[in-house]
Amino acid sequence: MMDVLANLWLGLGVSVEPMNLVYCFLGALIGTLIGVLPGLGPTATVALLLPITFYLPPVGALIMLAGIFYGAQYGGSTTAILVKLPGESSSVMTCLDGNAMARQGRGGVALATAALSSLFAGCATTLVIALAGPPLAGMALAFGPSEYVALMLVGLIGAVTLAHGSVVKAVAMILVGLLLSMVGTDVNSGQMRFTFDIPQLYDGLDFVPLAMGLFGLADIIINLEETEGRGIDPSPVHRLWPSLQDFKDAWPAAVRGTALGALLGILPGGGATLSAFSSYALEKKVARDPSAFGKGAIQGVAGPEAANNAGAQASFIPMLSLGIPSNAVMALMVGAMMIHGITPGPQIMTKQPDLFWGMIASMLVGNVMLVVLNLPLIGLWVRLLRVPYAYLFPAILVFCCIGTYSLKNDVFDVLLMAGFGVFGYVLKKLECEPAPLLLGFVLGPLLEENLSRAMLLSQGDLTVFVTRPISAGLMAVAVGLLALILLPAFRRQREVAFKE
Repeated sequence: MMDVLANLWLGLGVSVEPMNLVYCFLGALIGTLIGVLPGLGPTATVALLLPITFYLPPVGALIMLAGIFYGAQYGGSTTAILVKLPGESSSVMTCLDGNAMARQGRGGVALATAALSSLFAGCATTLVIALAGPPLAGMALAFGPSEYVALMLVGLIGAVTLAHGSVVKAVAMILVGLLLSMVGTDVNSGQMRFTFDIPQLYDGLDFVPLAMGLFGLADIIINLEETEGRGIDPSPVHRLWPSLQDFKDAWPAAVRGTALGALLGILPGGGATLSAFSSYALEKKVARDPSAFGKGAIQGVAGPEAANNAGAQASFIPMLSLGIPSNAVMALMVGAMMIHGITPGPQIMTKQPDLFWGMIASMLVGNVMLVVLNLPLIGLWVRLLRVPYAYLFPAILVFCCIGTYSLKNDVFDVLLMAGFGVFGYVLKKLECEPAPLLLGFVLGPLLEENLSRAMLLSQGDLTVFVTRPISAGLMAVAVGLLALILLPAFRRQREVAFKE
């Protein structure tokens, strides 16, 4: 425990350096600003703002990206409460009771409850990351190629289990992501794969045009279609601070949501969405009067908001300790780390402790900043929602193009981003979730590399995946998840749950 406190103290020293505080503040502010815009959730926001961090020092870049992430997470709850438009999927549950509270003139109380629940969950989960990270990293040092292959299979199958909608579509998205990751030069044979004699593809597809196209441009097109370029008329905000009775009703839900979110956030494919849905279901089960939910129950705001923030931050544990992203945003974080020449995994903690602990401690600082920053600015966010989207989207579009072009100063990347934007729009129309595709794209090269190593070391013996204890255990988990997916009852229940 003393080691954890010493490490957190080291991290706090890094995170309160003047420039890192500025990066944390800017990340939280910009993330909230864009997260408030309906439809642009954390994944799209991080994808859009990734180019900002290219020219920052690695520690500052990751602190800023983490701030953008939980800032956008908080911004999504603002639109969910005020206009019943969730900024992203994890805010869907907040819509139900948050907007009902807003219609009753208690929108300010709902927003303050969301902010304070998120603050509690963020601080508690930061301590969980500090406690769970080192043991996981120590375990990861025992991992060889076969263990990493098994772990990535668990991650990919987990993404299918927890993705929205059809199982077949989720599997298809992962396979498309794996295929896109194979574009370029094969490192083993030196042969060109899927390049169609286009020189810009010889080094493979770049992460940034793909992410910005699938999540940024596609969301812009969808939003234009849904809003027709108009602004939104949000509910009025009156009293801001919750009453003593509100606190009594909300805090048990926030504690339960935090515990549930921290547990589920570590799961591959999990994170904020699964945590929020599970928390709402739990609160409804333990409530004395379940019929109050959907009509302005404050527990329906506190629980899911604490759970989605805890789930979002807990997903950093496998990403930092094992180098395996558990959801689309963590895949973007892995991409950002690789752009800065950092290989995520157990070595970070020993070789770059300033970066690891500085990023974790910055979450404490950033969550406090979010509350201090956002509660006074609620009036500004309300006015921002009234700005016609027809004026906002050209600015976002220009930013996307500049960010992508600055990657290599090549127009081809901008065209690639536009192509993926259209592709992302088609996927959304077909109700195919692009998040598993991004996971497949990020994990594809790592999976191929470790599979090649495992086969080379075992001289082509496939039993290596079941004869080593850790890889055998992970393979058993993967088979269990696969069996769960194939159960008709589970498939029906899962699809009905996400439709609701």
